[in-house]
Amino acid sequence: MFIALVALTAVNIAANAIEAVGNFIQAEWVKRNSHAVGVPDSWLPSLGCVKAAAAVGLAAGFWWRPLGIAAGIGLVVFFVLALALHVRERVFHNIAGPIGFLALSIAALWLMAAA
Repeated sequence: MFIALVALTAVNIAANAIEAVGNFIQAEWVKRNSHAVGVPDSWLPSLGCVKAAAAVGLAAGFWWRPLGIAAGIGLVVFFVLALALHVRERVFHNIAGPIGFLALSIAALWLMAAA
């Protein structure tokens, strides 16, 4: 189970770090997705901070598990809200993104709590 924890959490850390950088530099693909659900560009740096903090928290969770669990909970909440926003705005063409990130976050949280 430890190998699954490390592998899955590493993928989650990398994915959220890439997303955070995309938010910070306001990459075109990030802006396209955020505009589709009504998120203004001014929110992107803050959303990037949330994702970056979660990635750091997950990484720190290898040494201090409560921080990793807290980061996992934060990511689950974040992506549940992102998924709800997609559904509310009826934006289904890119809904696989929030679903995938939510699944990764749930799995990492579960493994972090169980290990």
